[in-house]
Amino acid sequence: MKRSFLARIGFYVLVAVIIFQAIFPFYYAILTSLESGQALFEVNYLPAALDFSNYRAMLTEGVFDRQILNSVFVASVVVLFSLALAVTAAYALSRINFRLRGLLLLTILSVSMFPQIAVLSGLFEVIRAFGLFNSLWSLVFSYMIFTLPFTVWVLTTFMRNLPVEIEEAAIMDGASALTIVRRVFLPLMWPAMVTTGLLAFIHAWNEFLFALTFLSTDRQRTVPVAIALISGRSEFEIPWGNIMAASVIVTLPLVALVLVFQRKIVSGLTAGAVKG
Repeated sequence: MKRSFLARIGFYVLVAVIIFQAIFPFYYAILTSLESGQALFEVNYLPAALDFSNYRAMLTEGVFDRQILNSVFVASVVVLFSLALAVTAAYALSRINFRLRGLLLLTILSVSMFPQIAVLSGLFEVIRAFGLFNSLWSLVFSYMIFTLPFTVWVLTTFMRNLPVEIEEAAIMDGASALTIVRRVFLPLMWPAMVTTGLLAFIHAWNEFLFALTFLSTDRQRTVPVAIALISGRSEFEIPWGNIMAASVIVTLPLVALVLVFQRKIVSGLTAGAVKG
């Protein structure tokens, strides 16, 4: 009885530590974003006042609103292109037997694990050769190098677990391969597609290295680089209030997406759509 009581106490302590570790940094960022002046350098854990001047400054001064739209455009296009290409590739890899299919899948998985710095110099030359430097399409092109292999691998794993009898019944009804993918597999794969799409969106939304390298003007930059380049009125001033306000603003869309698609995400994860 005593052992069971201690185990329960240990469980609740562990849950409390996990929740505190996950939520406290974001809570303190919100707290800091609502302060200004000398209050930024005073340690407190409850809001002393609600000052939205940092949010007003970020949204009305400069081009931060334009940079948010840039991030939305890049992340959305990357997700759409990655899923559209990955679904057809996953159908072929999961349903068609051909030599070296296993080696091809391992190659696809290994590409997604490459560090970004390993391909940066070569990719920079490709971007310049295509005339995409300082264009948002350079980020779409470079991000898909990593998101497409990941989505192909996950959707292939998920599609392999779908019964072949469903596909055979569709073939008996005269459906083409594209019709089978669009009318049969897509409704069954929504949980996996939402999960992988959200992970691809988060990767594109948070990516920093390529955005810093391939974009050179403020109007074209995305939010991670924009936040990193926020400067004060002098080289000795770090505008923590503005930086925290910008961080909170760019985090809210991700929180909203997770809340909207939480049921699909849980279904995708529990169905084994994401492994490792």
